[in-house]
Amino acid sequence: MGCKTVFATHYHELTQLANELVAVRNYNVAVKEVGDEILFLHRLQPGGADRSYGIEVGRLAGLPAPVIARARSLLRLLEGEDLAAALAGHAPSPPRPNTATTPQLGLFAAGAPHPLLEQLAALDTNQMTPLDALARLATLAADAKRAV
Repeated sequence: MGCKTVFATHYHELTQLANELVAVRNYNVAVKEVGDEILFLHRLQPGGADRSYGIEVGRLAGLPAPVIARARSLLRLLEGEDLAAALAGHAPSPPRPNTATTPQLGLFAAGAPHPLLEQLAALDTNQMTPLDALARLATLAADAKRAV
């Protein structure tokens, strides 16, 4: 009988299929923009999305503010390159982050690692006896209970 549903994001070519194939219909999730905030209304409406909301989805999923800020910065850069490339008549090149000045952000890193993690990482478990390992584990567990 054929495929009844296909869910896709960021495949703008798929939205064009509705113009070419009679059995294809496009729907998107309704959104409301309030200032800089995006509210997903949890309602399907006919048509393709007019823009990507991936950064807002990441923000709602709890990605750290520095990651969201970097994503917005890269999006502005890409949008600027796309416009310049379209005016020049050729395809844009992807951005090349300057790794010397822009460190890679961890997804859920909130700063320096916890001291207990540093202690765990410093352990040389191959050089510990089972009794030493149990004693060290007991100390770390007690430290963790005090930290919580």
